[in-house]
Amino acid sequence: MSRTLIRGGLVITAAEEAHADVLVDSGRVAALAAHESSVAQAWTADRVIDATGKYVIPGGVDAHTHMELPFGGTFASDTFETGTRAAAWGGTTTIVDFAVQSVGRSLREGLDAWHGKADGRCAIDYGFHMILSDVTEESLKEMDALVEHGVTSFKLFMAYPGVFYSDDGKILRAMQRAAADGSLIMMHAENGIAIDVLVEQALAAGHTDPRYHGEVRKELLEAEATHRAIQLSRVAGCPLYIVHVSAEEAVAEIATARDMGLNVFGETCPQYLFLSTDDLARPGFEGAKYVCSTPLRPAHHQAALWRALRTDDLSVVSTDHCPFCFSEQKELGRGDFSKIPNGLPGVENRMDLLHQAVVDGHINRRRWIELACATPARMFGLYPRKGTLAPGSDADVVVYDPHAEQVLSAATHHMNVDYSAYEGRRITGQVETVLSRGELVIDQRTYTGHAGHGQYLPRTACQYLI
Repeated sequence: MSRTLIRGGLVITAAEEAHADVLVDSGRVAALAAHESSVAQAWTADRVIDATGKYVIPGGVDAHTHMELPFGGTFASDTFETGTRAAAWGGTTTIVDFAVQSVGRSLREGLDAWHGKADGRCAIDYGFHMILSDVTEESLKEMDALVEHGVTSFKLFMAYPGVFYSDDGKILRAMQRAAADGSLIMMHAENGIAIDVLVEQALAAGHTDPRYHGEVRKELLEAEATHRAIQLSRVAGCPLYIVHVSAEEAVAEIATARDMGLNVFGETCPQYLFLSTDDLARPGFEGAKYVCSTPLRPAHHQAALWRALRTDDLSVVSTDHCPFCFSEQKELGRGDFSKIPNGLPGVENRMDLLHQAVVDGHINRRRWIELACATPARMFGLYPRKGTLAPGSDADVVVYDPHAEQVLSAATHHMNVDYSAYEGRRITGQVETVLSRGELVIDQRTYTGHAGHGQYLPRTACQYLI
């Protein structure tokens, strides 16, 4: 494999910023050295990338995606091929997707099915979490075997009765197993039983528009479920990661747990930071584009989420990328909001939106990289192979132009979905060049990658446990 020299940029990691050159050899970062140093001047390479005036950052790690997920009688519109290609366009070089156990089936069957979808089709590297849909003695035993094979995180749902839902007893048993085998429990924290009552009542009253999706999935039911999940994890002695936190009240529950020194972690997503119930209430059926769970919240929640990202009460920004086309798929819920497939596209936009947060003063540059690269890699057992630029790390490198201006639009994005959740939004900053394990995937805004380049990543345990 050829040597690549990335010269003249500002290298930004979660730990530091430095004007440095980066030498890539055999798919790994070989060395970093100051621009004008004799060491850097002596380097030779087959390819030289001029990063003058640009940032040189680690490839993003999106720890929450749903490619090809079956939901609501349809499937997420991005395949592993189209979704990972779009991720690369947005500066993400690793995803961790969710394999799904079907009720009555084994965990291994679910994992094998997702390998069948992904293997040989991904443009970037990938790993898997496991969704536990059917907690039984057999599936609990299987958790240990999956951990041995590098699947070290398991997702449970307090929502979606009849689909993914687990009751408190099953959740406790899974948490006890995770405490024993060193894995991490991820939780969709909403009180699904209560929500279903409110859905039934809303429809009976003739409230069928998309905006009611947000009104029935109340902030207090997210907070209640978050509190309950934390208490169950305390009983089990199990680490807990709350996914897609959207409400100020849920943040408060996580902050209280972290102040107590508990192994409790929170994730939010760009949609909760940049969108709101105003989008769900768009006229006609347009609000269906913004139906996701947890739902978008009133805009005042955004300040609490940004504050929690700065204080580390929320530690990761992932996308929960689960796209459904507006035509044909979101249309399934016309006349009944409860039938709108839940999910938004975003895997291509995350790094840019978080850079806009730097421009807007919500976070600084190192926190951008910490939230989008380093912490998800550490959280899910991929660091320092992923999430940083250091000798020995995979050469997942992004050359980022912090001054380029762009307008987000379905007309120019690469996700396999017919709308953009951020249509018309003007942002500053854009990915210019992307390397994955030393190979060019995006070269000066031209796609040069290919399906099958991405490798499966067995993962170790969470690196943050006390």
